[in-house]
Amino acid sequence: MDFSFSKEHQMLRRMAREFAEREVLPIAKAIDEEHRVPMDVVKKAAELGLLGVPFPQKYGGMGAGEIGYCIVAEELGKVSSSFATIIGAHIGIGAMAIYLGGNEEQKKKYLTPLARGEKIAAFALTEAGAGSDAAAIKTRAVRDGNYFILNGTKQFITNGDIADIITVMAVTDPSLGPRGGITAFIVEREYPGVRIGKLEDKMGIRGSSTAEIILEDVRVPKENILGPFGAGFIVFMQSLDMGRLTLGAACLGGAQTALRMAMEWAAMREQFGEPIAHKQSIQWMIAELATEIEALRSLVYRTAWLVDTRQPFTRYAAMCKMYGSEVASKAVNIALQIYGAMGYSRDFVVELMYRDAKIAEIYEGTNEIQRIVIAENLFRDFGVRIRP
Repeated sequence: MDFSFSKEHQMLRRMAREFAEREVLPIAKAIDEEHRVPMDVVKKAAELGLLGVPFPQKYGGMGAGEIGYCIVAEELGKVSSSFATIIGAHIGIGAMAIYLGGNEEQKKKYLTPLARGEKIAAFALTEAGAGSDAAAIKTRAVRDGNYFILNGTKQFITNGDIADIITVMAVTDPSLGPRGGITAFIVEREYPGVRIGKLEDKMGIRGSSTAEIILEDVRVPKENILGPFGAGFIVFMQSLDMGRLTLGAACLGGAQTALRMAMEWAAMREQFGEPIAHKQSIQWMIAELATEIEALRSLVYRTAWLVDTRQPFTRYAAMCKMYGSEVASKAVNIALQIYGAMGYSRDFVVELMYRDAKIAEIYEGTNEIQRIVIAENLFRDFGVRIRP
Protein backbone atom coordinates (compact mmCIF):
# COMPACT_ATOMS: atom_id res chain seq x y z
CA MET A 1 0.00 0.00 0.00
CA ASP A 2 0.94 3.67 -0.33
CA PHE A 3 1.60 5.06 3.14
CA SER A 4 1.36 8.70 1.99
CA PHE A 5 -1.55 10.69 3.42
CA SER A 6 -3.93 12.70 1.28
CA LYS A 7 -3.96 16.50 1.54
CA GLU A 8 -7.28 16.21 3.35
CA HIS A 9 -5.80 13.84 5.92
CA GLN A 10 -2.81 16.12 6.40
CA MET A 11 -5.15 19.06 7.01
CA LEU A 12 -7.14 16.95 9.47
CA ARG A 13 -3.95 16.10 11.36
CA ARG A 14 -3.02 19.78 11.65
CA MET A 15 -6.51 20.64 12.91
CA ALA A 16 -6.55 17.76 15.40
CA ARG A 17 -3.06 18.59 16.65
CA GLU A 18 -3.88 22.26 17.10
CA PHE A 19 -7.07 21.39 18.96
CA ALA A 20 -5.29 18.86 21.18
CA GLU A 21 -2.48 21.25 22.07
CA ARG A 22 -4.73 24.28 22.53
CA GLU A 23 -7.76 22.77 24.29
CA VAL A 24 -6.83 19.38 25.75
CA LEU A 25 -3.19 19.60 26.84
CA PRO A 26 -3.73 22.53 29.26
CA ILE A 27 -6.46 20.64 31.17
CA ALA A 28 -4.99 17.11 31.07
CA LYS A 29 -3.50 17.23 34.56
CA ALA A 30 -6.49 18.99 36.13
CA ILE A 31 -9.11 16.57 34.86
CA ASP A 32 -7.03 13.69 36.23
CA GLU A 33 -6.74 15.31 39.66
CA GLU A 34 -10.41 16.31 39.75
CA HIS A 35 -11.68 13.06 38.20
CA ARG A 36 -13.71 15.24 35.84
CA VAL A 37 -15.02 14.76 32.31
CA PRO A 38 -14.39 18.09 30.47
CA MET A 39 -17.74 18.36 28.71
CA ASP A 40 -16.97 21.92 27.62
CA VAL A 41 -13.95 20.67 25.65
CA VAL A 42 -15.94 17.72 24.29
CA LYS A 43 -18.42 20.28 22.96
CA LYS A 44 -15.59 22.20 21.27
CA ALA A 45 -14.42 18.96 19.65
CA ALA A 46 -17.97 18.41 18.38
CA GLU A 47 -18.06 21.90 16.88
CA LEU A 48 -14.97 21.01 14.83
CA GLY A 49 -16.59 17.79 13.63
CA LEU A 50 -14.20 15.57 15.58
CA LEU A 51 -16.96 13.41 17.06
CA GLY A 52 -17.96 12.10 13.64
CA VAL A 53 -14.66 11.83 11.79
CA PRO A 54 -15.06 8.36 10.17
CA PHE A 55 -18.77 8.50 9.37
CA PRO A 56 -20.24 9.52 5.99
CA GLN A 57 -21.29 13.12 5.55
CA LYS A 58 -24.89 12.10 4.88
CA TYR A 59 -25.07 11.02 8.55
CA GLY A 60 -23.49 14.21 9.86
CA GLY A 61 -19.93 12.90 9.84
CA MET A 62 -16.73 14.21 8.31
CA GLY A 63 -16.32 11.31 5.88
CA ALA A 64 -12.60 10.96 6.62
CA GLY A 65 -12.70 7.19 6.98
CA GLU A 66 -10.80 5.04 9.40
CA ILE A 67 -7.46 6.56 8.40
CA GLY A 68 -8.83 9.96 9.36
CA TYR A 69 -10.12 8.67 12.66
CA CYS A 70 -6.78 7.03 13.47
CA ILE A 71 -5.08 10.37 12.80
CA VAL A 72 -7.37 12.09 15.31
CA ALA A 73 -6.96 9.28 17.88
CA GLU A 74 -3.16 9.49 17.53
CA GLU A 75 -3.10 13.26 18.06
CA LEU A 76 -5.44 13.09 21.08
CA GLY A 77 -3.42 10.19 22.50
CA LYS A 78 -0.32 12.40 22.46
CA VAL A 79 -1.79 14.80 25.01
CA SER A 80 -4.40 12.93 27.09
CA SER A 81 -5.35 9.27 27.34
CA SER A 82 -8.47 10.33 29.22
CA PHE A 83 -9.75 12.56 26.44
CA ALA A 84 -8.81 10.02 23.78
CA THR A 85 -10.83 7.45 25.75
CA ILE A 86 -13.93 9.66 25.86
CA ILE A 87 -13.85 10.20 22.11
CA GLY A 88 -12.86 6.59 21.43
CA ALA A 89 -15.78 5.14 23.37
CA HIS A 90 -18.15 7.56 21.65
CA ILE A 91 -16.98 7.03 18.06
CA GLY A 92 -15.06 3.78 17.98
CA ILE A 93 -17.54 1.47 19.66
CA GLY A 94 -20.71 3.31 20.78
CA ALA A 95 -21.65 5.09 17.55
CA MET A 96 -19.72 2.60 15.43
CA ALA A 97 -22.08 -0.20 16.48
CA ILE A 98 -24.98 1.80 15.02
CA TYR A 99 -23.03 2.58 11.85
CA LEU A 100 -22.09 -1.08 11.31
CA GLY A 101 -25.31 -2.75 12.45
CA GLY A 102 -27.99 -0.13 12.08
CA ASN A 103 -30.59 0.21 9.34
CA GLU A 104 -31.09 3.45 7.44
CA GLU A 105 -33.78 4.74 9.79
CA GLN A 106 -31.64 4.03 12.87
CA LYS A 107 -28.65 5.78 11.32
CA LYS A 108 -30.69 8.88 10.53
CA LYS A 109 -32.29 8.94 13.97
CA TYR A 110 -29.32 8.04 16.16
CA LEU A 111 -26.04 8.10 14.24
CA THR A 112 -26.58 11.59 12.83
CA PRO A 113 -26.82 13.42 16.18
CA LEU A 114 -23.95 11.29 17.50
CA ALA A 115 -21.72 12.12 14.53
CA ARG A 116 -22.54 15.80 14.93
CA GLY A 117 -21.69 15.63 18.61
CA GLU A 118 -25.17 16.67 19.65
CA LYS A 119 -25.40 13.46 21.68
CA ILE A 120 -22.84 11.15 23.29
CA ALA A 121 -22.65 7.37 22.87
CA ALA A 122 -21.65 4.49 25.12
CA PHE A 123 -21.15 0.77 24.43
CA ALA A 124 -22.61 -1.53 27.08
CA LEU A 125 -21.28 -5.06 26.90
CA THR A 126 -19.27 -5.76 30.07
CA GLU A 127 -20.88 -7.25 33.18
CA ALA A 128 -19.51 -8.52 36.47
CA GLY A 129 -19.12 -12.03 35.05
CA ALA A 130 -18.68 -11.15 31.38
CA GLY A 131 -15.67 -9.16 30.31
CA SER A 132 -13.15 -11.09 28.26
CA ASP A 133 -15.84 -13.80 27.96
CA ALA A 134 -18.32 -11.50 26.25
CA ALA A 135 -20.71 -14.35 25.48
CA ALA A 136 -21.32 -14.90 29.22
CA ILE A 137 -23.58 -11.86 29.62
CA LYS A 138 -26.66 -12.22 31.84
CA THR A 139 -28.68 -9.13 30.87
CA ARG A 140 -32.01 -10.38 29.48
CA ALA A 141 -34.38 -9.00 26.89
CA VAL A 142 -37.88 -10.49 26.87
CA ARG A 143 -40.41 -9.82 24.12
CA ASP A 144 -43.59 -7.97 25.14
CA GLY A 145 -45.63 -7.18 22.04
CA ASN A 146 -43.85 -4.44 20.10
CA TYR A 147 -41.31 -3.96 22.89
CA PHE A 148 -38.51 -5.83 24.62
CA ILE A 149 -38.13 -5.60 28.38
CA LEU A 150 -34.46 -5.34 29.40
CA ASN A 151 -33.14 -6.25 32.85
CA GLY A 152 -29.53 -6.44 33.92
CA THR A 153 -26.49 -4.51 35.07
CA LYS A 154 -23.61 -3.39 32.86
CA GLN A 155 -20.28 -2.61 34.47
CA PHE A 156 -17.17 -0.56 33.58
CA ILE A 157 -18.98 1.37 30.85
CA THR A 158 -16.93 4.28 29.52
CA ASN A 159 -19.09 7.41 29.09
CA GLY A 160 -21.87 5.55 30.91
CA ASP A 161 -22.98 8.53 32.98
CA ILE A 162 -22.71 11.11 30.18
CA ALA A 163 -24.14 9.06 27.31
CA ASP A 164 -27.46 9.89 25.66
CA ILE A 165 -27.50 6.77 23.46
CA ILE A 166 -26.30 3.37 24.71
CA THR A 167 -25.79 0.29 22.56
CA VAL A 168 -26.63 -2.71 24.76
CA MET A 169 -26.10 -6.44 24.28
CA ALA A 170 -28.69 -8.72 25.89
CA VAL A 171 -29.68 -12.39 25.87
CA THR A 172 -32.88 -13.03 23.93
CA ASP A 173 -32.71 -16.85 23.80
CA PRO A 174 -30.42 -18.56 26.33
CA SER A 175 -30.80 -21.92 24.56
CA LEU A 176 -29.06 -20.69 21.41
CA GLY A 177 -25.85 -19.41 22.98
CA PRO A 178 -23.90 -16.37 21.77
CA ARG A 179 -24.40 -16.95 18.06
CA GLY A 180 -28.14 -16.73 17.75
CA GLY A 181 -29.26 -16.07 21.30
CA ILE A 182 -27.88 -12.55 21.88
CA THR A 183 -29.35 -9.38 20.40
CA ALA A 184 -28.07 -5.80 20.31
CA PHE A 185 -30.36 -2.89 21.19
CA ILE A 186 -30.22 0.89 20.97
CA VAL A 187 -31.26 2.26 24.36
CA GLU A 188 -31.96 5.92 25.02
CA ARG A 189 -30.72 7.19 28.36
CA GLU A 190 -34.11 8.79 29.05
CA TYR A 191 -36.03 5.53 28.84
CA PRO A 192 -37.70 4.77 32.19
CA GLY A 193 -35.72 2.19 34.13
CA VAL A 194 -32.26 3.24 32.93
CA ARG A 195 -30.23 4.18 35.98
CA ILE A 196 -26.60 5.05 36.62
CA GLY A 197 -25.04 3.14 39.50
CA LYS A 198 -21.48 3.22 40.79
CA LEU A 199 -18.88 5.50 39.22
CA GLU A 200 -15.47 3.85 39.31
CA ASP A 201 -12.65 5.56 41.20
CA LYS A 202 -9.86 4.55 38.85
CA MET A 203 -6.07 4.45 38.97
CA GLY A 204 -5.75 6.04 35.53
CA ILE A 205 -7.75 7.73 32.75
CA ARG A 206 -9.44 9.62 35.56
CA GLY A 207 -10.51 12.40 33.20
CA SER A 208 -12.97 9.97 31.62
CA SER A 209 -15.91 8.39 33.40
CA THR A 210 -16.50 4.67 33.92
CA ALA A 211 -19.97 3.82 35.17
CA GLU A 212 -22.33 1.04 36.12
CA ILE A 213 -25.56 1.08 34.10
CA ILE A 214 -28.58 -0.57 35.69
CA LEU A 215 -31.50 -1.64 33.50
CA GLU A 216 -34.74 -2.29 35.38
CA ASP A 217 -37.73 -3.24 33.23
CA VAL A 218 -36.58 -0.93 30.45
CA ARG A 219 -39.06 -0.98 27.57
CA VAL A 220 -37.20 -0.79 24.27
CA PRO A 221 -39.23 -0.67 21.02
CA LYS A 222 -38.58 -3.49 18.57
CA GLU A 223 -37.49 -0.86 16.04
CA ASN A 224 -34.39 -0.40 18.19
CA ILE A 225 -33.04 -3.89 17.56
CA LEU A 226 -29.54 -3.26 16.21
CA GLY A 227 -28.70 -5.60 13.36
CA PRO A 228 -30.47 -8.93 12.78
CA PHE A 229 -32.35 -10.41 15.72
CA GLY A 230 -30.07 -12.86 17.51
CA ALA A 231 -26.91 -11.48 15.87
CA GLY A 232 -25.96 -9.04 18.59
CA PHE A 233 -22.74 -10.86 19.39
CA ILE A 234 -21.55 -10.43 15.80
CA VAL A 235 -22.50 -6.73 15.72
CA PHE A 236 -20.61 -6.06 18.93
CA MET A 237 -17.54 -8.04 17.89
CA GLN A 238 -17.37 -6.12 14.62
CA SER A 239 -17.57 -2.88 16.58
CA LEU A 240 -14.78 -3.99 18.90
CA ASP A 241 -12.57 -4.74 15.90
CA MET A 242 -12.87 -1.09 14.90
CA GLY A 243 -12.34 0.12 18.45
CA ARG A 244 -9.20 -1.98 18.87
CA LEU A 245 -7.64 -0.43 15.79
CA THR A 246 -8.18 3.13 16.94
CA LEU A 247 -7.06 2.25 20.46
CA GLY A 248 -3.79 1.22 18.84
CA ALA A 249 -3.67 4.64 17.18
CA ALA A 250 -4.17 6.42 20.51
CA CYS A 251 -1.41 4.27 22.03
CA LEU A 252 0.83 5.30 19.14
CA GLY A 253 0.29 8.92 20.11
CA GLY A 254 1.03 8.30 23.78
CA ALA A 255 4.17 6.31 22.99
CA GLN A 256 5.51 9.15 20.84
CA THR A 257 5.03 11.63 23.66
CA ALA A 258 6.77 9.33 26.14
CA LEU A 259 9.72 8.91 23.75
CA ARG A 260 10.05 12.66 23.24
CA MET A 261 9.93 13.32 26.99
CA ALA A 262 12.52 10.61 27.66
CA MET A 263 14.89 12.07 25.07
CA GLU A 264 14.46 15.64 26.34
CA TRP A 265 15.18 14.56 29.90
CA ALA A 266 18.16 12.43 28.90
CA ALA A 267 19.64 15.35 27.00
CA MET A 268 19.15 17.71 29.94
CA ARG A 269 19.87 15.53 32.99
CA GLU A 270 23.56 15.35 33.94
CA GLN A 271 25.23 12.65 35.99
CA PHE A 272 28.94 11.94 36.33
CA GLY A 273 29.72 15.18 34.52
CA GLU A 274 27.72 14.66 31.33
CA PRO A 275 24.13 14.28 30.09
CA ILE A 276 22.81 10.77 30.59
CA ALA A 277 22.02 10.70 26.85
CA HIS A 278 25.72 9.88 26.44
CA LYS A 279 25.23 6.56 28.24
CA GLN A 280 24.92 3.53 25.98
CA SER A 281 22.25 2.00 28.24
CA ILE A 282 20.02 5.04 27.61
CA GLN A 283 20.77 5.10 23.90
CA TRP A 284 19.80 1.46 23.48
CA MET A 285 16.50 1.96 25.29
CA ILE A 286 15.69 4.95 23.06
CA ALA A 287 16.74 3.18 19.86
CA GLU A 288 14.66 0.06 20.56
CA LEU A 289 11.63 2.09 21.58
CA ALA A 290 11.81 4.33 18.51
CA THR A 291 11.95 1.25 16.30
CA GLU A 292 8.90 -0.29 17.96
CA ILE A 293 6.97 2.97 17.60
CA GLU A 294 7.69 3.05 13.87
CA ALA A 295 6.58 -0.58 13.56
CA LEU A 296 3.36 0.31 15.39
CA ARG A 297 2.77 3.29 13.10
CA SER A 298 3.00 1.06 10.03
CA LEU A 299 0.69 -1.55 11.58
CA VAL A 300 -1.95 1.01 12.58
CA TYR A 301 -2.18 2.82 9.26
CA ARG A 302 -1.94 -0.33 7.17
CA THR A 303 -4.87 -1.73 9.15
CA ALA A 304 -6.83 1.50 8.73
CA TRP A 305 -6.20 1.25 4.99
CA LEU A 306 -7.56 -2.29 5.02
CA VAL A 307 -10.74 -1.00 6.69
CA ASP A 308 -11.18 1.86 4.23
CA THR A 309 -10.62 -0.46 1.26
CA ARG A 310 -13.07 -3.00 2.71
CA GLN A 311 -10.61 -5.84 3.22
CA PRO A 312 -10.50 -8.32 6.15
CA PHE A 313 -8.76 -6.75 9.15
CA THR A 314 -9.83 -8.53 12.36
CA ARG A 315 -6.41 -10.14 12.90
CA TYR A 316 -4.62 -6.84 12.37
CA ALA A 317 -6.98 -4.88 14.63
CA ALA A 318 -6.18 -7.31 17.43
CA MET A 319 -2.48 -6.81 16.71
CA CYS A 320 -2.93 -3.03 16.84
CA LYS A 321 -4.56 -3.24 20.26
CA MET A 322 -2.15 -5.81 21.70
CA TYR A 323 1.08 -4.42 20.31
CA GLY A 324 0.03 -0.79 20.63
CA SER A 325 -0.87 -1.05 24.30
CA GLU A 326 2.34 -2.90 25.11
CA VAL A 327 4.52 -0.43 23.21
CA ALA A 328 2.79 2.47 24.98
CA SER A 329 3.30 0.87 28.39
CA LYS A 330 6.93 0.16 27.57
CA ALA A 331 7.45 3.73 26.37
CA VAL A 332 6.10 5.26 29.56
CA ASN A 333 8.02 2.77 31.70
CA ILE A 334 11.27 3.73 29.93
CA ALA A 335 10.48 7.43 30.28
CA LEU A 336 9.84 7.06 34.00
CA GLN A 337 13.03 5.05 34.42
CA ILE A 338 15.04 7.76 32.67
CA TYR A 339 13.41 10.44 34.80
CA GLY A 340 14.35 8.43 37.88
CA ALA A 341 12.87 9.63 41.16
CA MET A 342 11.49 12.73 39.43
CA GLY A 343 9.30 10.51 37.25
CA TYR A 344 7.66 9.09 40.36
CA SER A 345 6.61 12.56 41.49
CA ARG A 346 3.21 13.96 40.62
CA ASP A 347 4.96 17.19 39.70
CA PHE A 348 5.85 15.53 36.39
CA VAL A 349 3.34 14.35 33.79
CA VAL A 350 5.18 11.07 33.24
CA GLU A 351 3.63 9.81 36.49
CA LEU A 352 0.16 10.52 35.10
CA MET A 353 1.03 8.81 31.83
CA TYR A 354 2.32 5.76 33.69
CA ARG A 355 -1.04 5.35 35.48
CA ASP A 356 -2.98 5.92 32.26
CA ALA A 357 -1.09 3.45 30.10
CA LYS A 358 -1.94 0.18 31.82
CA ILE A 359 -5.65 0.15 31.06
CA ALA A 360 -5.03 -0.15 27.32
CA GLU A 361 -3.72 -3.67 27.94
CA ILE A 362 -7.02 -4.56 29.63
CA TYR A 363 -10.11 -2.90 28.15
CA GLU A 364 -11.67 -3.67 24.76
CA GLY A 365 -10.50 -7.25 25.26
CA THR A 366 -7.44 -8.07 27.33
CA ASN A 367 -4.18 -8.65 25.52
CA GLU A 368 -4.47 -12.33 26.38
CA ILE A 369 -7.74 -12.40 24.43
CA GLN A 370 -6.10 -10.55 21.53
CA ARG A 371 -3.44 -13.25 21.30
CA ILE A 372 -6.20 -15.87 21.08
CA VAL A 373 -7.98 -13.87 18.35
CA ILE A 374 -4.75 -13.53 16.36
CA ALA A 375 -3.86 -17.21 16.71
CA GLU A 376 -7.36 -18.40 15.78
CA ASN A 377 -7.36 -16.15 12.73
CA LEU A 378 -3.95 -17.37 11.60
CA PHE A 379 -4.78 -21.05 12.07
CA ARG A 380 -8.11 -20.62 10.28
CA ASP A 381 -6.26 -19.36 7.21
CA PHE A 382 -3.97 -22.36 7.60
CA GLY A 383 -6.98 -24.67 7.55
CA VAL A 384 -7.03 -25.54 11.24
CA ARG A 385 -9.83 -24.73 13.70
CA ILE A 386 -8.33 -24.49 17.16
CA ARG A 387 -11.63 -23.86 18.95
CA PRO A 388 -15.14 -25.24 18.35
